[in-house]
Amino acid sequence: MASYNKQPIAVPLVDTKFRKIKTKLPVPESIPLIEQFDKYEPRSMQGQPPLIWDRAEGFQVYDKWGNMWLDWSSGVLITNAGHSHPKIMQALQNQLDKKLISTYVFHHESRAELVKLLVENAPDGLDKVFLLTTGAEATENTIKLARTYGIQKYGKDKNVIVSFSNSFHGRTLGAQLAGGTPALKDWIVNPDKDFINVPFPDGFFQENISFDVFLKALADQGINPKDVAGVITESYQGAGPFFMPNDYAKKLETFCRENDALMIYDEVQAGFGRSGKWFTFEHYGVKPDLIACGKGISSSLPIAAVIGRNDVMDLYAPGSMTSTHSGSPLPAASAVANIKALLEEKMTENAADLEPLLMEGLRGIQRKHPAQVGFVSGKGLVAGLQIVKPNTKDGDTETAYRINERCFQKGLLMFAPVGVGGRCIKISPPLNITKEALKEGLQVLKDVCDEILE
Repeated sequence: MASYNKQPIAVPLVDTKFRKIKTKLPVPESIPLIEQFDKYEPRSMQGQPPLIWDRAEGFQVYDKWGNMWLDWSSGVLITNAGHSHPKIMQALQNQLDKKLISTYVFHHESRAELVKLLVENAPDGLDKVFLLTTGAEATENTIKLARTYGIQKYGKDKNVIVSFSNSFHGRTLGAQLAGGTPALKDWIVNPDKDFINVPFPDGFFQENISFDVFLKALADQGINPKDVAGVITESYQGAGPFFMPNDYAKKLETFCRENDALMIYDEVQAGFGRSGKWFTFEHYGVKPDLIACGKGISSSLPIAAVIGRNDVMDLYAPGSMTSTHSGSPLPAASAVANIKALLEEKMTENAADLEPLLMEGLRGIQRKHPAQVGFVSGKGLVAGLQIVKPNTKDGDTETAYRINERCFQKGLLMFAPVGVGGRCIKISPPLNITKEALKEGLQVLKDVCDEILE
């Protein structure tokens, strides 16, 4: 299994406006802490580049020893407004000064302001919001609502949940039943037969992107379309990122309408300006029945949301669909400040404006190394390179990790390669990154690819 070197080695020193590397990497003084993590945390937590974050501001991450990285991770697509945005920091300080940090589902002002903001920036007709803590909770809740809607309206046979191959909706039971990676379901042993996967029209693994593939997959698995309670899809699959063709998305919407199946878009990593639209499904010209939100909703503290139709969101009686930390004061305050900052500072527009620069830089890398960069895709400020064994579609995990690690050593930070076999170099800087900083990051990635790829 590919992994990062945890023994300090001398690396070239870096001193630019956006990056500084002054020590060996990993930093020798950080090793006792890294070993402490290894000792007390499960092995599953040890997968990221070996640095100890001390602080993060804007689109840069710092350690205690004078090193500074240009961040292309956004903390796994969380900090859309940038790290430690001043408006978010002030909102949190104000909330602390009020001495209100926990409420259960008793009312407080920030929660009221947040749900109103979320509805105002969602499509017409999606007028209710349920606040939760994590993206997995949000996707679980959409599944619960879809099944409840189908069963209450049509009976128990209308309970099928359709999702897509290679999808990821979280690590809890329902989210992984809906997920599209069989290896992640081994622990379930007896999966629910009414959770169905169909091929995702990514244009890479699945070259046939016709909607007929969707219909055939249902038929092949013996599914009557009238029994489908909901179809859940990520607005883009993170392992690419892979986007739906617009025509496919519109035909999926028609299928859901004709069969009264709820159309669910998982925007946990895709929302709040990431792809150059407030929600990524806006690229497709469709309107979901339910939206699952998380990550970039606050650019900081854990909070998630489901936004949906009144008739669906009100299926449960008072007290029967709640969450202990629903809209807790600190996360709610940070989310309000985050949404206002994203809108007022036009960060969604910045993501859209920078997309051509980012994509041309990545396509330039692919043109130079076509045998090993098998696929390039992106919108706004989320993009990826599929690193493959020469002239195949087989992921080259070792090479992907070498590229990622060398970028880390040069002051460009990304999280570990993702996707099937860990092949994708995922690029997701904060949405307040500047053109100058993005250019510098692209140059680092280009130099590293030139150094490592044949």
